[in-house]
Amino acid sequence: MKLHFLVPAVAAAVSVTPAVAQEQTSQFAIGVSAGTLGIGPEVTVRVSPLLAVRGNATFLGFGHSVDGDDIEYDGNLKLASVGATVDVHPFRSGFRISGGARYNKNKVKLTATPGAGESVQLGGRTYTGSQIGTLRGSVRVKEFAPTLTLGYTGGGTQGLNFGIDAGVMFEGKPRIRNLRATGPIAAEPLFQDALQREEQDIRDDIEKYDIFPIVQLSIGYAF
Repeated sequence: MKLHFLVPAVAAAVSVTPAVAQEQTSQFAIGVSAGTLGIGPEVTVRVSPLLAVRGNATFLGFGHSVDGDDIEYDGNLKLASVGATVDVHPFRSGFRISGGARYNKNKVKLTATPGAGESVQLGGRTYTGSQIGTLRGSVRVKEFAPTLTLGYTGGGTQGLNFGIDAGVMFEGKPRIRNLRATGPIAAEPLFQDALQREEQDIRDDIEKYDIFPIVQLSIGYAF
């Protein structure tokens, strides 16, 4: 008698559970992410238990040195990008596989000022610091950069959630632009040839950064 009463009760509880879980699933979340892409706001729209769309903007600046022929450049790396991803939750849980793209304005401003009496190699030729003056240039990457990451967020439930993503951004080989000198020989043809060779030396040093690592932590509130 008791068994006949228990079986329908359990069946009813099981049938109600998915509905309750569905009601608790968040549809919209706002937060902040921070990591190798920089720091900035993030918005997520959960389309279904399997699918979400996420967008964020990230910014940051810090120093990173770059080597040329015989000169070390002080690099001012400025991270600035805006991106969107489609998040697939294959297990209807917090685990996600994400693919997307970023409008990538990351760049490095290079500056080097050899000592006035210092002799340095530039493009295979020897010059003094007083002849060269100050060298300036910039390093840029492709503005359109696809991304691919694996990550986890708080299961799509309402309330405070933490997340992590790790993967790569395919930004293409970095290119150095407008390497210029301020010294008295800056306009001489032989020195201009040396500058072009110096650009190639820098390019050889930085071309390995065509794949940018992504490790982002996030915190947000899901509604």
